[in-house]
Amino acid sequence: MLCNECGKNDATVHVTHIVNGKKTENHLCEECAKKNQSLFNSSFSMENLFSAMLNNAFSGATYLPTKGCSKCGMTYEQFRNIGKFGCSDCIETFKPKLMPVIKNIQGYDAHQGKIPKRAGGDYKVQKEIEKLRKELKLMIDQEEYEKAAQLRDQIRDMESNI
Repeated sequence: MLCNECGKNDATVHVTHIVNGKKTENHLCEECAKKNQSLFNSSFSMENLFSAMLNNAFSGATYLPTKGCSKCGMTYEQFRNIGKFGCSDCIETFKPKLMPVIKNIQGYDAHQGKIPKRAGGDYKVQKEIEKLRKELKLMIDQEEYEKAAQLRDQIRDMESNI
């Protein structure tokens, strides 16, 4: 496909804009794309989207002001306005307020992920074994040796089937 702008070079940059249901596409070569940076300037950003979801999730709710992040000093209100964290410690600092929002948005508060089809059933079994090992350690720590023995046997059976 040739560049829409110069008509000479192969188009390597493809930009699609959808505004009010109207779709426009631009296919540009690298040189023309550099010249037409205005095509890429957009008010949309993931930070704006996340900030809007946070504001929407908490609209009408009142929260007492909390101290900011101990590492960067960012407050939760600043995070809500900006839509991105100041540092990696912000996640732990604001976790109590974020978890209900995350659970509301995606339906659960733990990462579920997807398993590639090519990984097959072995991957699922390995994840289950990891979970059982954690449970086994907990049973041993709680001195629940009968349950621990059952879990150990279950893990061995699962490992032999892989």
